[in-house]
Amino acid sequence: MTSLSLKQARRIFLAAQGFGARHPETVGAPHLRRTVERLGLHQIDSVNVLARMHYLPAFSRLGSYDRMLLERDAWGPKRSRRLFEYWAHEASLLPIDLHPHFRWRMARAERGEIGWRHLRLFAQERNHEAKAVLDRIAAEGPLAASDFENGSSKSGWWEWSEAKLALEWLFWSGQITTATRRGSFERVYDLSERVIPRAVFDLPTPDAATAQRALIERSARALGVATATDLRDYFRLKPEEANHAIPELEEEGVLVPVAVQGWSQKAWLHRDAKLPRRVRGDALLAPFDPLIWERSRTERLFGFRYRIEIYVPADKRTHGYFVLPFLQDEALTARVDLKADRQAGRLLAHRITLEPDAPPDTPERLAVELARMAGWLGLGEVRIGETIRGNQ
Repeated sequence: MTSLSLKQARRIFLAAQGFGARHPETVGAPHLRRTVERLGLHQIDSVNVLARMHYLPAFSRLGSYDRMLLERDAWGPKRSRRLFEYWAHEASLLPIDLHPHFRWRMARAERGEIGWRHLRLFAQERNHEAKAVLDRIAAEGPLAASDFENGSSKSGWWEWSEAKLALEWLFWSGQITTATRRGSFERVYDLSERVIPRAVFDLPTPDAATAQRALIERSARALGVATATDLRDYFRLKPEEANHAIPELEEEGVLVPVAVQGWSQKAWLHRDAKLPRRVRGDALLAPFDPLIWERSRTERLFGFRYRIEIYVPADKRTHGYFVLPFLQDEALTARVDLKADRQAGRLLAHRITLEPDAPPDTPERLAVELARMAGWLGLGEVRIGETIRGNQ
């Protein structure tokens, strides 16, 4: 069994995630597509304090780019679709070639075996209601929840309307998918066969075990080195859905068992993982960036305890409302509470918290990255509030 130091494991992970390379002078569609392919998904979230979550991972790895490139691949004309929406690591944009590998999950949802309790009812006694919604979309074309008479939701996602519940079950089960998004970011649904390119939609459906093994391999490629829990979490696979895949991939030589310094769990290295001599570069990371979304892994690799505090009452927050960790070379050295003040044309860094061991040049390098982000967002000024050094 190969042994890796913690520093080596960090470098492998950073390289696998696309960090350490020089930003291209001009980011084109091929750069963006390679980034999405490398990561395997971009998690979607509607929070728009700074920018919507799915735009940020590409900025962190490529620098300034035209967000229309991502929108065209995700919600553009059918013939040019490169991405589709589905539940992977939460709601996500995924490379279109992964569609067949999620059909086993769609089939389980259609049978009512997975999903929230209220959604599972549409696979059973409320199936006629879901069929009525599906028939209307088939007849009228793309529709959003608000297009149905009882489509507007109440005060929160847990009080979804009946139409929204039916639509979400149809989405879970793969019968409909996202045709486009409206300006309010409302999802507009259509029949999957009218959205997914025919060449992909007609691909054979692999059996569940084969698809799960493919997803574990993609997880390993995106993570570089990982425990079984890490590998499962990337696409939210349950133990019984993934544990068969790891020994099979190990036997094939795709996964190489390794011991990582300080980790109590066994780990695996993807056979194509690179170990660079060093990783250089700076990046602000969205809360749902694949580099940090699994909080225990972030602590194991970087010694950095990170929790999103959006849902924490203001007087109980430690670091702020929308806090982005700052990656400086091979370490997470600061946290920045950010907000895009679009009306005033400013990027507001309410508070910067430096890690106790942050290098002396962290504020200067962070300022450069904040200016880069402000330019990308079309904001003319960066306003920095207090800067403190935290204690852990």
